[in-house]
Amino acid sequence: MTSTSLQGKKIAFLVAAEGIEQVELTEPWKAVQDAGGQPVLLAPEAGSVQAFNHLDKADTFDVDQVVGDATVGEYDGLVLPGGVANPDALRTERAAVEFVKQFAASSKPVAAICHAPWTLVEADVLRGRRMTSWPSLQTDLRNAGADWVDEEVVVDTSGPGPLITSRNPGDLEAFNSALLAALSDQAA
Repeated sequence: MTSTSLQGKKIAFLVAAEGIEQVELTEPWKAVQDAGGQPVLLAPEAGSVQAFNHLDKADTFDVDQVVGDATVGEYDGLVLPGGVANPDALRTERAAVEFVKQFAASSKPVAAICHAPWTLVEADVLRGRRMTSWPSLQTDLRNAGADWVDEEVVVDTSGPGPLITSRNPGDLEAFNSALLAALSDQAA
């Protein structure tokens, strides 16, 4: 992953106020930083967000930008970390869902891990897309028109931009590699 350069690229990490699976935020964040990119934390409200290690409270992280003030044009990619409560709360936020919908309609990469695809379901952007997730989401994703598979990482290039998905924190190495590859393939 160290040979990938994301110099000059800004990557949005969109989360709700709480329930974020910490490692699914921090590991892709670090991968983007280590590749020279600039990760930016977006949330529905200013302040800080509460991450979790499964069901236990972990660290808090400062929000860089309110998603309602963000535009797709500012960013080169979008990462949706998981955690059960995080995407479930995020999909009830109109500005967040609209941002995801607009991002998915662009040619820019969207990456979602674990439970994060729930937000993609709400944005109605999964028809005909091949993807994976935490296994309990497979019925929701199929009902939303996705072709769900049980694989470590899936990179679907059938839409306007690449959709990168993984099942759980155990897939983070493959997820991060696919994310960095998709971001580096984007025109600078």
